[in-house]
Amino acid sequence: MPVRTTLRSRRTGRRLAADAGLLAVAAAFALPLAWVVLSALDPHAGLRVKVPDGLTLGNFDAVLKPDITYTPLLNSLILCGGGTLLTVVCAALAAYPLSRFRSRLNRPFLLTILFATCLPITAIMVPVYALFVRVNLIDTVQGTIFFFAASQLPFAIWLMKNFMDGVPKELEEAAWTDGASSLQSLVRIVLPLMGPGVAVVTVFSFVMMWGNFFVPFMLLLTPDQMPASVSINDFFGNRGTVVYGQLAAFSVIYSTPVILLYVLVSRRLGGGFALGGAVKG
Repeated sequence: MPVRTTLRSRRTGRRLAADAGLLAVAAAFALPLAWVVLSALDPHAGLRVKVPDGLTLGNFDAVLKPDITYTPLLNSLILCGGGTLLTVVCAALAAYPLSRFRSRLNRPFLLTILFATCLPITAIMVPVYALFVRVNLIDTVQGTIFFFAASQLPFAIWLMKNFMDGVPKELEEAAWTDGASSLQSLVRIVLPLMGPGVAVVTVFSFVMMWGNFFVPFMLLLTPDQMPASVSINDFFGNRGTVVYGQLAAFSVIYSTPVILLYVLVSRRLGGGFALGGAVKG
């Protein structure tokens, strides 16, 4: 009995320690979020997390202007939406042969892709900037979209290939017997069945592009083309003066598209592959 009691007390202590650690991590994430929400409604917002003295929508009224919010958000949607679409399409086309065909080059290629995901963007921006100047892609939306897609493509291919491995090849062979091509089987069979995987790649790519400050800041020069991730820097004035309430209100608006995207695909993210009963043993 004493031994069992000791073991239970140890397990209880470890569980309480783990719970305390998780609560500390949750607080570290919750406090900044609480500051953003409360400060957006506070007419006298500061750096402290506090309950507003009075609620106001004046901060939102101040930032809901074409040059402050609407144009940068539209630029962000164009850049990130175009880059995400290009990334998903190219990742699916690249992952398909890696998943369906065996070759000695598959493993070295995948390891090279994995290594490419570790390269910091700041290390390659100088040669990329020089290249974009040479090919007249600097200060262009399409050039920024191309680089967004190229920077996210390695990890997107890795993810897409792993999801694609879960789709039985027998389904494609049945389609090939009926005369379908490899591209038709990819579009009509493989991609619909790996819907959760496509959703994961889409959300991951979009979120990474949406919060990217450095790439558009370097490749875009015209202020009217700047996305919201860059225009948010305008709230930081000279000598450290910041209008915290307007900054928080803009942050809430800036986060809305990402939240909406996650809500739209949450059902697919929570679902499994629709393969039940598709393959008969």
